Amino acid sequence: MSLAESWADPDRLRRYQERVFGERSRLRAAFADPDGHQRRVLTDLLEFNSGTEYGKRHGFGAIRTLDDYRKAVPVQTYADLEPWIERAAAGETGVLTADQPAVFFTSSGSTGAHKKIPVTPRFMRTTFFPFYYAAWAPLIEHFPDVLQHPGAVLNLKHDPLTAPPTTTSGRPHVGASQVDFGEKFGEPLSAEPGTGAPWATLPVPVEAGEHLEKMYLRLRLAVESDVRCVIGINPAMVAALPYQLNLWWPRIVKEIRDGTLGGHPYSVPDPERAAALERLAERHGTVRPLHIWPRMRAIFCWTTGLARLYLPRLREQFGPGVTVLPAPVAASEGPVGVALDRHPSAGSLVVTASVYEFADADEDLAPDTASLGPHELEPGRDYHVVFSHVGGLYRYAVGDVVRVVDLDEGVPRLEYTGRSTRSDHAGERLRDAQVIRAVDSALRAGGLELHNVSCRVDRSRYEFAVAPRTPWNDEEGERFIARLDDALRRESDGYRLARNENRLGAPSLLRLEADAFLRDWQRTVAAGTRPTQVKDRLFRQDPEQWARLTEGASTSNEPAEHTESTGRREP
Repeated sequence: MSLAESWADPDRLRRYQERVFGERSRLRAAFADPDGHQRRVLTDLLEFNSGTEYGKRHGFGAIRTLDDYRKAVPVQTYADLEPWIERAAAGETGVLTADQPAVFFTSSGSTGAHKKIPVTPRFMRTTFFPFYYAAWAPLIEHFPDVLQHPGAVLNLKHDPLTAPPTTTSGRPHVGASQVDFGEKFGEPLSAEPGTGAPWATLPVPVEAGEHLEKMYLRLRLAVESDVRCVIGINPAMVAALPYQLNLWWPRIVKEIRDGTLGGHPYSVPDPERAAALERLAERHGTVRPLHIWPRMRAIFCWTTGLARLYLPRLREQFGPGVTVLPAPVAASEGPVGVALDRHPSAGSLVVTASVYEFADADEDLAPDTASLGPHELEPGRDYHVVFSHVGGLYRYAVGDVVRVVDLDEGVPRLEYTGRSTRSDHAGERLRDAQVIRAVDSALRAGGLELHNVSCRVDRSRYEFAVAPRTPWNDEEGERFIARLDDALRRESDGYRLARNENRLGAPSLLRLEADAFLRDWQRTVAAGTRPTQVKDRLFRQDPEQWARLTEGASTSNEPAEHTESTGRREP
């Protein structure tokens, strides 16, 4: 049975819903004893992997408590584990895990280098699948019509490969969205919503690396379907969709008129439908998703980080009643939090998946960094995430920073705030989250909106490249940058001191065209990077990347120095 046929099967849909709601119920039930589940996860990973080379070297067999575990295993990054992972990727057995990795997930990380994340059957069964199924519960509970027919979901991240790249031992080295979990791990219900759509497996030939052409072909087919939901995970992909719809609109209409797909014969020519679409564009002036898919109900993607600044307005392009549901707080390496209800940004800690440790985000992580348990976290604070799971990642600093929103049934609810890497030219030690909060504060104070923003250090000052949603006049730009400077001082002691001691100059503003970030995103994908990996980036220090982004910038505002206490300009 094909994926399209399986999604149309009522019995399959019933079993899928039972599995999704069942996993959510089991996770909620675990909240009654989160500490107990954390101990059981630790015991299981130690016992299961005690006979591995890594387990023997670190004395897994003698460890009984989390304190023992902390003493035996340092906090470590991918670079620390990479020699072990490469041996496993080459086919050596018993290195990190007792069972052999079946797949290696790829992850670009913050450096752009492609990591190899080992994925074992035991990890998938105990760590991944329970959280993965539960993540879909709010969507299918509150918007069941998104599963009404196979083409009701446009899944932007689904990108199957017929010939995936492999490690030297022949194991697939691909993104999580490129793995058939049913085939690889015996989970026939694991196919995501949208994977049975007519465009999920493209019916015309296209090269694996032609990512933009694949996106075009899927959009061309989706225009003729009753799409109710868009799944993007990476919000930059969702933001690109309205832009691509207009960019490719003439080609889409022509192909519908001619009955072609990517220039290949595909269907019966439909000049009436093409004429109706042309009239639609003429009537509205621009084509928005809500015009094409008037019954759109939901978007599923990350809602924090830089996306927090532009998602509210972006959502309106998909429909005034569309709900944006947060994708899980997770990485290729493992899950952290999953939304079990319609909270707009945060997910509950997946206490059954990994052993979780946290550290103050303002401190640098080191091998001997003292860590906190989930029960020690405080709402309103930012933390580094360190986790350990049975799949072979031990006290692994994933490089993400999360913020504790609140406690739900005693368990922290977390939202992703950005990467842990810092911009530190003069001791300011700025993190993504601090700058994003400062930008948000400055925008709100002036009633301004933007499509996106990035910054860099240039001549000992921060230069902010902003794509305003509507044009800003010079006075608005000056007020924004002054307020941003004040907000950064409040967010970061290091920034405040660097400004007071003139180690950093006043920030400046570079106003870009409205679609500057979308054009840059499109160019990056065209150059060969998979769309899922082209994410919003706040700090951009590479001169070539900055020049490409800011090409055609029209105005630069440089506010005069102003006092920290009053915000007034100094003479």
